[in-house]
Amino acid sequence: MEFVVTGDGSKTLYHAEIGEHYHSKHGAVQESRHVFLQSGFTFFLEKEKTTSASILEVGFGTGLNFLLTADYAHARGISLTYCGIEAFPLPEHIVCHTGYEQVVADRTWDAFRSSYGQALQQETQLLSTVRLAIAHTHLLDFHSDQLFDVIYFDAFAAVHQPEMWTDESLAHVCSFLRPGGVFVTYAITGNLKRTMKALGFTIEKAPGAPGKREMLRAVKQVGPDNWR
Repeated sequence: MEFVVTGDGSKTLYHAEIGEHYHSKHGAVQESRHVFLQSGFTFFLEKEKTTSASILEVGFGTGLNFLLTADYAHARGISLTYCGIEAFPLPEHIVCHTGYEQVVADRTWDAFRSSYGQALQQETQLLSTVRLAIAHTHLLDFHSDQLFDVIYFDAFAAVHQPEMWTDESLAHVCSFLRPGGVFVTYAITGNLKRTMKALGFTIEKAPGAPGKREMLRAVKQVGPDNWR
């Protein structure tokens, strides 16, 4: 693992074994804000006119998507329950040296840094409005009785981690999304669009973050076939 400075000045990690960066080289923070916070979380809040939401993230990684989302939610009094799926959690000393304390409020960073290890064991109250759990498991082994409002799908690219993008994997994770819920990812391919349509989603080609022309956002349609 080595830190790399991206186009917007924020850091990401390069995973040599996989041959992929955890975030966009064009800008880690700006990609996270655009793809997940704005196109996923705030889109859902505005669509549903609500002040509470639950998020399931595939690929918790460095915690950047969580940090930006939690910081946004707490500053606005939005109740957030967040679960990240991560088969290979990063050691605490790496997470604490990402430099992301520069892009969120001190209270958000301090709560995350002090509670990261605990969140790997059980759901943890980080802030007055924010709860976090990190499921240390492979995607297909993840189970929950909860239906989530938003899915952040932030796995490594299909060329490096094809097993995460199979019909089986996508169907499994989408079974935890409630009807009306939102699925967002930085990628968009013909296979992904076809799979999401087959799973009962209305798909949208949304503008991508810098370095990508488009990304996929999909809304799960309400209907009896979509209930687990």
